[in-house]
Amino acid sequence: MSTREVYTKPVSEWSTAVPATGAARFAWDYDDGRAQLLALYQKGKDRQWDSARRIAWETEVDPHDALGMPDQSIAIHGTEIWQKMSEREHREVRRHVAAWQFSQFLHGEQGAVVCASRVVESVPDLDAKFYGATQVMDEARHVEVFSRFLHEKLELVYPINDQLWQLLAATLADSRWDLPYLGMQVLVEGLALAAFGLIRDLTTRPLAKQVLAYVMQDEARHVAFGRLALRDYYRQISDAERREREDFVIEGCYLMRDRIQGIEVWESFGIPAARSRPLLAASPHVTAFRSLLFSRLVPCVRDIGLWSERVQQAYTDLGVIDLARQDLEALMRQDEQVAEDLDGALSAQEAARRTEVDAVIAQAAE
Repeated sequence: MSTREVYTKPVSEWSTAVPATGAARFAWDYDDGRAQLLALYQKGKDRQWDSARRIAWETEVDPHDALGMPDQSIAIHGTEIWQKMSEREHREVRRHVAAWQFSQFLHGEQGAVVCASRVVESVPDLDAKFYGATQVMDEARHVEVFSRFLHEKLELVYPINDQLWQLLAATLADSRWDLPYLGMQVLVEGLALAAFGLIRDLTTRPLAKQVLAYVMQDEARHVAFGRLALRDYYRQISDAERREREDFVIEGCYLMRDRIQGIEVWESFGIPAARSRPLLAASPHVTAFRSLLFSRLVPCVRDIGLWSERVQQAYTDLGVIDLARQDLEALMRQDEQVAEDLDGALSAQEAARRTEVDAVIAQAAE
């Protein structure tokens, strides 16, 4: 099935190219490099996985309840619009909400493939190029995973959200080598990790939980990579250069806050933006979700040294300044542990099934 057949809008209506700038940098120093980055590179090599084998794609999924999330998580739940809908329409809303969320994950991961490729091309240090090369493979696998889920289980794909496209375009159009790091590793990946984690922890559907847990295991390394490289670099830059990076972070955070409204979903149901925006602004779920989305990003921005009064004031205005106290290392360890625990549980289930089958075969033979 072609993706063009299941998009909610024709592909011809939206952009596919970003004018990219910047130089390809070669590193002629083949010494060992930084121990932490090389350790991360080794971890990236060790933890490559095949999505066709690790994920149980044979799991049946109801496309109208693919995530098993409570209806209270739907932005218009409890409103007059929701109450006037039939149960059949409610089921279709659940499908579209899940499709919109996973579509933005899919497009963001393609952006990550391109940005990781740019990092390999433009970063000046060989140890960072090494790790960046493993991330390109990770991000390609994530595109494969989200695309397959949308095609096979939902049969519906949304175009990339305007705000996400603007941030990707700004990230790629800048010639400075650290901007793909900052735009993708810190902003997009940081917000995506939080969104993945919220759904992973709330979903009652095993396939969705598998997809998100395994992707998050990779993403934990990616955010660590961005932190290591940028923290070292931002200690050396001038005040003017730091202010430019802070401006980029502030603008990107406001863009990504506006992204999560999902206006496109409600337009698909004939609800114009002028009507849906006030409902979304009043939704307690949207407000809570918006705040939690910054749980990985805010402590990361603080850690890399972009923590001026201007940045802190922006996070105060966004209502997320308290998230700076989050223990990012602990969150990343938890992400990796959840995936490992899930693997262990699935292996135990498989072993139990094999034992049961062997017992039935032995009984039949007797």
